[in-house]
Amino acid sequence: MTLRDPVRVGLIQQRASEDIRDNLPRALSAITEAASRGAQIVCLQELFGSLYPCQDQNAARFDWAEPIPGPTSQTLSRHAADLGIVIVGSIFERRAAGLYHNSAVVFDADGQLAGLYRKMHIPDDPLYYEKFYFTPGDRGWGAVRTRFGSIGVAICWDQWFPEAARLMALAGAEMLFYPTAIGWQFDEGASVDTVQHEAWETVQRGHAIANGVFVAAVNRVGPESLPGQSGIRFWGQSFLSDPMGRVLGRASSESEETLVVECDPAAVERTRRDWPFLRDRRVDAYSDLTRRFRDES
Repeated sequence: MTLRDPVRVGLIQQRASEDIRDNLPRALSAITEAASRGAQIVCLQELFGSLYPCQDQNAARFDWAEPIPGPTSQTLSRHAADLGIVIVGSIFERRAAGLYHNSAVVFDADGQLAGLYRKMHIPDDPLYYEKFYFTPGDRGWGAVRTRFGSIGVAICWDQWFPEAARLMALAGAEMLFYPTAIGWQFDEGASVDTVQHEAWETVQRGHAIANGVFVAAVNRVGPESLPGQSGIRFWGQSFLSDPMGRVLGRASSESEETLVVECDPAAVERTRRDWPFLRDRRVDAYSDLTRRFRDES
C-alpha cells in the first residue's frame, strides 16, 4: 500500500452490557462486520469491555482491570492478525498492584502490538470519578506506524486539549483516534444538551483543521447506570472529520452502529500545502505554554 491509497476506517459505537463476558464477543463481531465492509483500521469506544466504571468510587471495581498483555488484548491481537487489519482498543489496565491506567492498545495487521497509550488527562467530575481509578499516563503523545498509515491515539478527556493533538501531528500522525465515553449526566434541558454536544464535536474538528489530519471520535451510546447512581446518557454520534474539518460520517445518537468511512491520506498533504500552519509556527515564542498560567505580576 502506498501513502496515497485510500484507507477505510471503522468506528464501533456500542452499548455496554452489565455482563462483562458479553462485551468482548460483541465487539469482536462488530470488528468483523467492519472488516467485511472493507475497514482496514478499526477503533473501539473507551473501556468497551464493561459499563463505564467511574460513576462512583468503588474499590471492588479494580477487579475489572487486567494486565497488558492479558485476555482482552491477546484476543484483539489474534483478531487483528486473523482479519489483517489494525485494531485500536481501550482497556482498564492493571499495571501493578494498586497501579491502574485507562489505556489504549494498537495492534497492527499482523497482530503485533504497535503502540500502547495511557490516558494523560484524568477528569474528576460527578459520575466521572476517574482520578480515583486511574494514574495519569507516562508515555506522552506520539505516532504509531501501522500497515495502513501513521496514527495517533488519545482518550476522551484528552480530546479537549489542543496540545495533545498537535504533539501527535508533529510526531507524524495523519489520523487521530479518540476512544470516548461522554454524555449527559444531568437533565439540564435540550438546549444545554445541544450546546455540550456541539462543543465536543467542534473542538475536535478544530484539531483536524489546525493540524491537517483526520480525526475520529468513537463514543459509547445509550444510558448506563451502576447501582445507586443516576447514570449517564451517552450521546453516541461517533464521527470522522477530514483535515478541513468536514464530517465524513457520523453515527446515530440513539443506537449502536458500525460506521465505515473512506479517507484519502493525500488530503493531509493537500490541506497542509494550502494552510501551512506547521510551517508558520513560532516555536521560538511558545515557552510559556509549559507554565500552568502566566501571571502578569
